Amino acid sequence: MFFVALMGGLAIFQGVLIAGAPLGHFAWGGQHRILPRRLRIGSAVAIVLYGLFALILMMRVGLLAPWPDTSWIKFASWVILAYMALGVVMNAISRSLPERLTMTPLVAVLLGLTLIVALS
Repeated sequence: MFFVALMGGLAIFQGVLIAGAPLGHFAWGGQHRILPRRLRIGSAVAIVLYGLFALILMMRVGLLAPWPDTSWIKFASWVILAYMALGVVMNAISRSLPERLTMTPLVAVLLGLTLIVALS
């Protein structure tokens, strides 16, 4: 599933940011080349969210067996869709040109993939 691969790539990117790589101009508004502690914590939270999003969408399309109560999975896929839509907007208005040029289209692709899954 392409969504899962992209989420994995973003998780690796966030991990690299946590490790101190000077790539902060691609994330979190681009104001810091090396992320300060609070944004590194944000990156750790993002990694957890990416993993959760991937698990939920894999359950939604049947790649993973859902937990016993499946009624929440469809709703959760729409919540992920809203998160991705917000991500497109936030990346598009970023003051960082590198973030706007890389993350906006990437998150737009994730939004489209999430929409396909949510509608299924």
